[in-house]
Amino acid sequence: MSNLFVTIIQTNLHWEDKAANRQMLEEKIMSIKDKTEIVVLPEMFSTGFSMKPSKLAETMEGETVGWMRKMAIEKKIILTGSLIIEEAGNYFNRLIWMLPNGQHGHYDKRHLFGYAAEDNHYTAGTKRLIASVKGWKINLLVCYDLRFPVWARQQSQEEGPEYDVLIYVANWPERRSHAWKTLLQARAIENQSYVVGVNRTGTDGNDIYHSGDSMIVDPMGEVLYTKMDVEDIFTITLDKSHLHAIRERLPFLKDADGFMILKDSES
Repeated sequence: MSNLFVTIIQTNLHWEDKAANRQMLEEKIMSIKDKTEIVVLPEMFSTGFSMKPSKLAETMEGETVGWMRKMAIEKKIILTGSLIIEEAGNYFNRLIWMLPNGQHGHYDKRHLFGYAAEDNHYTAGTKRLIASVKGWKINLLVCYDLRFPVWARQQSQEEGPEYDVLIYVANWPERRSHAWKTLLQARAIENQSYVVGVNRTGTDGNDIYHSGDSMIVDPMGEVLYTKMDVEDIFTITLDKSHLHAIRERLPFLKDADGFMILKDSES
């Protein structure tokens, strides 16, 4: 039962300045001394939560994806976080899952934040991405997805639970931090999964303050780590035996309702 080493980077972001954010984050990534296998950055880590994709979007062959590949190879890590990507004339809030061999997967944010008109500028994703690392299955989601439990819900599998870790990358404002913290714990409890939520700090270009409150939660909903208002780099060991012990002692998932997620008719 291999444990998993995960590092989260809670940081302020330079507003709509991709080069400055890449430089800042590179310094933070290269400063990590602890053993780590996955490094998690916030949502839209290269720009902040901007509604100017026509100005800021890159392609999958662009500088920021190339930078992620370089960082993953040099540091021998999996690097993940979301950025603004243009593809076939559409803009996506796309989470990249960059492997240490330079290969990658991606997840396009499903639930676009209409309150900030994200749905007017970006195209919603239709598929989940569940990655596999050392026998761990990891479900990768973005910010507003947290409010929609069906999208994250474990689906029935003959071989057992669908995933072991939920990762949320976010730009979640301080004014709604109570919901952020409560829902991270709820997702852990209802899915009997570790949950890793990585949020930014600081005030963005729209004068919205973010308190961080990044959080790591165990499958019982116990908070293993959280930090408010300050930048922080934190590495944790996720314990596979602890996860299995909880699921075996409290086999709640076997009683869950069966369901299917249907694609939109236009998908």
